[in-house]
Amino acid sequence: MGIEMKHTMTTATLLLLLTLAGGAASADNNFGIGVKAGTLGIGLEGRWQPLPYIDFRLGMNRYDIDDEGSQAGINYNATLNLDTLYGTANFRFPLSPFRVTAGVFSNGNELQMQSMDTPTFDIGGTSYSSAEVGTLRSVTAFSGSAPYLGFGYDFSLFGKVGLNMDFGALWQGDPNVTMTTDGLLANDQNFQQSLENERLQIEDEMSDYKAWPVLSLGFVFNF
Repeated sequence: MGIEMKHTMTTATLLLLLTLAGGAASADNNFGIGVKAGTLGIGLEGRWQPLPYIDFRLGMNRYDIDDEGSQAGINYNATLNLDTLYGTANFRFPLSPFRVTAGVFSNGNELQMQSMDTPTFDIGGTSYSSAEVGTLRSVTAFSGSAPYLGFGYDFSLFGKVGLNMDFGALWQGDPNVTMTTDGLLANDQNFQQSLENERLQIEDEMSDYKAWPVLSLGFVFNF
């Protein structure tokens, strides 16, 4: 599925969920909607509080970060696509802004990389020319469903305007790395083995991101 189509479906799903949540919450006057920004990108969040110390939140985060760097000895231009849709349950301590949060994310986070031009490549421990390799392209993705556990603080002014802070970890699971190339040796069996060794090395490096740290600051308006 293309990135733009995935983003469109994510946005449409969120709007539908917020509409349903808003309808359910309007009778109790305990609905809020807000914006947030953090390590998962820029987001939109809806909140429903059916009980004094318990609320449920639906939201989405999106952001693209372009950068360049080295992975497994090869220089790449890279784009980190942050794209998540989530639902959480939040338990706030009485007489305190502190809360504990647990939830599940539909996780579309992925890292796309394209190799920079260079005369030679060291792939899987073997040196190849630029013509033999062509352009290396890699995509790192994680589990499509990821559990979340964290804590946060909710502050409000006159019960209407609020400030939210979140701290936690999103468990993305083991990375899944794909690599393709379009050079003269793209279909060569020995080169494919070197490429597989390179892919495994990148996959090992990406395993550091099984648990994605979540830090965010949000503003909410309560209806």
